[in-house]
Amino acid sequence: MRARADRCPGVLRPWLADDGLLVRLRLVGGRLPVAALERLLRASAEFADGSIYLTKRANLQLRGLPGHGGQLTPDVVAALASTGLLPSRSHELVRNILVSPQTGYAGGRVDLRPVSARLDALLCGDPRLARLPGRFLFVLDDGRGDLIDRATDAGLVALSATAAQLRIGEDWGAVVAIAEAAERLAALAAAFQAARGSGPDAPWHIRELPNPLAPVIAADPRLPAPSGPLPYGPVPGGTHVPVPGGVLTPEQARSLPAHTELVVTPWQGVFIPDAQETNP
Repeated sequence: MRARADRCPGVLRPWLADDGLLVRLRLVGGRLPVAALERLLRASAEFADGSIYLTKRANLQLRGLPGHGGQLTPDVVAALASTGLLPSRSHELVRNILVSPQTGYAGGRVDLRPVSARLDALLCGDPRLARLPGRFLFVLDDGRGDLIDRATDAGLVALSATAAQLRIGEDWGAVVAIAEAAERLAALAAAFQAARGSGPDAPWHIRELPNPLAPVIAADPRLPAPSGPLPYGPVPGGTHVPVPGGVLTPEQARSLPAHTELVVTPWQGVFIPDAQETNP
């Protein structure tokens, strides 16, 4: 049994590595405005090693940052905050929401961008949820099956344009309306936070709880089969550009086709939509 809290890094809780401080910036559903990317590249060039690192949760990291006493200097924090990727300082560590990267652009049964945005707002608006472990993960599959086999704490898989089945740890939960899915997921997170307690040995994941949070439901027959990772190259709705080793160098970043918003994927890549769309 663990006897410590998780140590997932953030801007206000960096990780001390051999080359300096490492920070992680959460992207909800991997969504990355190009303006934020440009500011982050400038911050990395000024304070870090110039590159941006992609994680398996479709988040971003910078490394080699300066600091004192294990904390970033104020000018570095200000530079990172200016990207817009730190919308909540109190909840920065818990905004772990992985979503099918192509959702709303091509394929899938429903556009989950509004659901993920609503879930993020609910998380950041609940003071209790600031204490969630930094490893607690939401995974939202829009019915194409690309994330259905991804381990999660709370999540869903779309069954149609209006319904989804909840995922609760390693089990399946109730079938719910898409319109209320964000509220149901936030409620699961709150129930987990209440059940886990606050001691140093408090569980990090729902599967570690001694008792289930909700009744276990049989898998719905409408659930898709796993489709595997998004291939690189032209794909429906855009292009999936590989980022070797997950290291986005300044040169590669400048070579990405212009678009208002990019989508970082959990497969060390960047999905570039074909045409500009209005974000929900």
